[in-house]
Amino acid sequence: MTAPLIGITGRRKRAAEFTGMFEILGHLEGDWFYVDYGRGVRAAGGLPVYLPVDGDPADYVDHLDGVLLTGGADIGPEHYGHEPETDEFPPEAIRDEFELGLLDVAASTELPVLGICRGLQMINVAFGGTLHQHVPEHALFSDPVRTMAHRLEITPDSTLARLYEPGRQVNSLHHQTVDELGGDLRVLATAEGVIEALEHDTLPMLAVQWHPEMLETRDTDPVFGWLIEAARARMAAG
Repeated sequence: MTAPLIGITGRRKRAAEFTGMFEILGHLEGDWFYVDYGRGVRAAGGLPVYLPVDGDPADYVDHLDGVLLTGGADIGPEHYGHEPETDEFPPEAIRDEFELGLLDVAASTELPVLGICRGLQMINVAFGGTLHQHVPEHALFSDPVRTMAHRLEITPDSTLARLYEPGRQVNSLHHQTVDELGGDLRVLATAEGVIEALEHDTLPMLAVQWHPEMLETRDTDPVFGWLIEAARARMAAG
């Protein structure tokens, strides 16, 4: 079967924000994608496609078999009816609008979606949920990315329970967490009282708060396999 095309979201930055760029190019914009996401998709049997924020989400979805919402900047609190509590991690408005549009079209077409870190938070916000804007104890940015920070408490007989063994340890590179859960979403795992995984009740949407693409198990991590299997099922259904 043809490898499913998986759209991967990234970040828009000016060249001046990257080291090694010529000064005269500093005003130009570029898109930034961590290749580990694509490698995880590729290892699971999919073909990664990086999505610039300039495109219309509806146009992208017409050509995709699945979407991976990646980590990154905070989500603008106006999208869940809150005022900003910190300016330490400024939102990226253009990305917020793009990903909300992408989720809207994905929901209407039942396109499989995997959310990672910010991706989980975006899915929660898209379905009416809210976030704790700043939870410093979860921001382990000074530790190596593979540092295991939490032991998951996985909901029995859930999608995640079918993917992972009990006692799964995960890393932590986030400082925002789910507050109020969005509509039609259910919790699949927690760690120290924080929601670490969720899925939609009826749509093929799964999200995790940790970063599986940064772990040694990336090339065999079950969440990438879940996304490819869901994409292939949609392809087979026509």
